[in-house]
Amino acid sequence: MLKKRLIGVVTVRQGWAVQSFGYRRYLPLGKPEVVVENLDRWGADEILISCIDRSETGQGPDFKLLERIAALGLSTPVIYAGGVRNGADAVQAVNLGADRIQVDAMLWDLPAELELLSRELGNQALIAHLPVSIRDGALYWRNYRNGEECLLDHAALSRMYLEWVSEVMLTDWVHEGTPGAFDEAIPKLFPLEEKPLLLFGGLSASAQLQRVLSLNNVVAAGVGNFLHYKEHAIQQIKRNLVGVPMRAAHYASEER
Repeated sequence: MLKKRLIGVVTVRQGWAVQSFGYRRYLPLGKPEVVVENLDRWGADEILISCIDRSETGQGPDFKLLERIAALGLSTPVIYAGGVRNGADAVQAVNLGADRIQVDAMLWDLPAELELLSRELGNQALIAHLPVSIRDGALYWRNYRNGEECLLDHAALSRMYLEWVSEVMLTDWVHEGTPGAFDEAIPKLFPLEEKPLLLFGGLSASAQLQRVLSLNNVVAAGVGNFLHYKEHAIQQIKRNLVGVPMRAAHYASEER
C-alpha cells in the first residue's frame, strides 16, 4: 500500500516566511530557509515553499530563494510554488533544486503549456493548485489575483489540462490558518475522483487529518502554521494517525 504524506507548508510573502490567516493577515516567522531546514530536520515527508505574492506582483519565481535552499543539502523533497508564469520558469526552478512544481496562475493563463512541460519534466513533477470554497453545495475555484471565482465543474476542469499533472492540491482558502476548520466536504465534491488529491487550509488536529487521509483519493495533507508552534509537532501528528499508512516519524538532530 502506498504511504500517505504529511507536507510541511512554508508560506512566503515579501521574502519572509509568515503565518497566514485566510491569506488576509500575516505574522512573521523569519527567514524561509531557516523554517525549511527545521521542517527537514523534524521529519516532514515533503516541503512546499509557497511564495504567495510573486504572481500577483508579476515578479516571477524567487530563484534566489531556491538557490539558498539548494545550498542547505536537504534530504526532504521540495515543492516550489509562486510566480511560475510559463514552462521556462518551471524548468529553471527544477534546475535550481525544486523536486516538483506547483502551478496556479498558469491554469488560468497558459493551461495548454502544461502538456509541453509534462513532456519535458514528467507529469510526476507537476502539481495543480486550486484554491476552493463551497457555496450552495458546489465547489468554486478562486483566482487569487483578482478575487473572481468560477464553478469548479467538469467544464472548468476540462480547460485545465489536468491530465498532465500528477496531483491536485485543493486549498480551503476561506479557512486557511484557522485550526481544525478545513471543510471536509471539499475532497468529496471534487469532480475528478481518479485524480490524487493533496489537501491544505485549516488542517491541524490529528483526528481531522486521520479522517481526510483515510479517503481513497487523498494522498497527502499540507500543514502550515501549526507545525511551527512546537518542535515535535510532525512526530506527534504521525503517532496519532492510527491506521493511516504513513512513513514512520523521525527526527534529525542539529548535527548532520
